[in-house]
Amino acid sequence: MTKLYPYLLYPLVVVFVLILHSTMLSWGIDLQISTYTPVLFAAVCITYLELYFSNLPHWKPNKREVKNDVIYMIFVQTLLPKVLGFIAAILLLRYAQAENLLISLRWPHDMPVWIQVIIMMLIADFFRYWFHYACHNNSYLWKYHAIHHSPKRLYWLNTGKFHPIEKAAQFLFDTLPFLIIGVSEKVLALYFVFYAVNGFFQHSNIKLKFGILNYLISTAELHRWHHSRVEKESNSNYGNNTIIWDILFGTRYFPSQKTVKQLGLQEPDFPLDIMGQLKSPFVSSEK
Repeated sequence: MTKLYPYLLYPLVVVFVLILHSTMLSWGIDLQISTYTPVLFAAVCITYLELYFSNLPHWKPNKREVKNDVIYMIFVQTLLPKVLGFIAAILLLRYAQAENLLISLRWPHDMPVWIQVIIMMLIADFFRYWFHYACHNNSYLWKYHAIHHSPKRLYWLNTGKFHPIEKAAQFLFDTLPFLIIGVSEKVLALYFVFYAVNGFFQHSNIKLKFGILNYLISTAELHRWHHSRVEKESNSNYGNNTIIWDILFGTRYFPSQKTVKQLGLQEPDFPLDIMGQLKSPFVSSEK
């Protein structure tokens, strides 16, 4: 069993939270509660797994790191997309052009919700792939994206470590287009549950193995290389939820006979405090 648990932890938690989300909806529980409860449950599970099944002991964060990342998670990863979604909804209602767009871009509403989520994921990840690629290869965009690569150890709270300007740009690719074309709330909610929980696992400090899933999902085993301090290693595995676009465009990187060593940035003086990081794109040097 000790040999199997690294392969079982991810699918068991993901399947459970997806079933929990679906069950709560079937019981008539409010959509937001049915969405955030499974995500919070996953966060608790992953925190426990990091404590007792850690991948590397020296990746355990200190109190300052946890405090900073909690702030990023609350304000940038959670509240900012809600504010942007509210603004987008107002603008869509205000401008009649949105109605024309809804007519010209047909979404397959009649398909099962899980198939719609897969379609949404593939489309969103295609655009996020190229945006993420640009963030690594354009010196201006890198100044914002560098914040996400600043941690020298990975644990699940790193998931929300983004500059607000970059997070707003991400919103343009993985949420706004689907709001415009009228994707249902249930599809968006199920997408969010997988998006959040997979992101937690991606950055987690848990001893995990994914096997064949490394050819479908953007897993922790792949994403750890993306956070490597070695630039030729970190310029890979750009996929947000799926690794399919990396496979198609030749940027998947997963050496079988080695493990990632140092994480973080090559810039030794990158600020550690939140305000310093938020100001860094306007004062730091190029990549």
